[in-house]
Amino acid sequence: MLPATAAALAVLAALLAWPVPAWLGRVRWPRRDPLVALVCWQAVGLAGGLSIVGALLVHGLAPWGHSLPEAGWAVLTGRSAADPVRGDHWGALTLAAVLTVELLGVLALSWARTARTRRRHRELLELVVQPSPAAPDARLLEHPAPVAFCIPGARPLLVLSSGMVAELDDDQLAAVVAHERAHLAEHHHLYLLPFVAWEAALPVLPAAARAHAAVRELVEMRADDRALATLGGPDPRRTLAQAIVVAAGGAGGGVPDGALAVAGSAVVARVVRLVTPPPPLPPAARAAALLAAGLLLLAPTVLLLLPAV
Repeated sequence: MLPATAAALAVLAALLAWPVPAWLGRVRWPRRDPLVALVCWQAVGLAGGLSIVGALLVHGLAPWGHSLPEAGWAVLTGRSAADPVRGDHWGALTLAAVLTVELLGVLALSWARTARTRRRHRELLELVVQPSPAAPDARLLEHPAPVAFCIPGARPLLVLSSGMVAELDDDQLAAVVAHERAHLAEHHHLYLLPFVAWEAALPVLPAAARAHAAVRELVEMRADDRALATLGGPDPRRTLAQAIVVAAGGAGGGVPDGALAVAGSAVVARVVRLVTPPPPLPPAARAAALLAAGLLLLAPTVLLLLPAV
């Protein structure tokens, strides 16, 4: 059973390494429901990592048993292999260990580096910012460029530049603040972290860069949607779109690494989406996408454990 399981996991890993991310990054429906699309991207990343490590592990342990639990227990208890152990088995086990350490290590390193960078920027900013009249939880930074960003973490910081306050009216400024609050409230930096690590661990894989870019775009669209739900005024969509355009003019200066900014990604696509909103995803399609994400996460687990049943 294990050779067939390893082959099935390898096929799944290959699909999730290129065709599926390429398709998901190309289709248009994610813009209709960014939150559902973010769930699907997380499922692709997690299932892909589990599939490739699982395929290597299952192939490497095949001489010790007919299922992964049986073979793993045999190795842990020091039992001899029932079948000859070839070089490809040792190679697969080595690759599985190396890939697991690399993926988890890069994830931990990315988290530590990003947290350290954000902490350093927060400490520096706290020396120069002052309370902003625009919002009680915002801080004002004397900077001529129109910039707005938030630094997530245990002590989040929402920063507006004096240039931004000067160029926007009250409604537009409220839209910017609502966008940044959405990033902080939904912890969008955590959605991005696995894909930052994936791109760093596998830089030769085009799908890794594609996935990172797609998720960055989707978290900005999701923040736009959540901001719209809190805004008043006659045309909150156009108000937010105008604020994004203004912020895009100053996005090149003043936004620190590790921050989430209102003009951080896909400005043109977001403005078009706000001005001419696409129809919402139908409930049936939404449920189908979430079901597919759940099944995708379940598939490698079932393949790994099914031979033991």
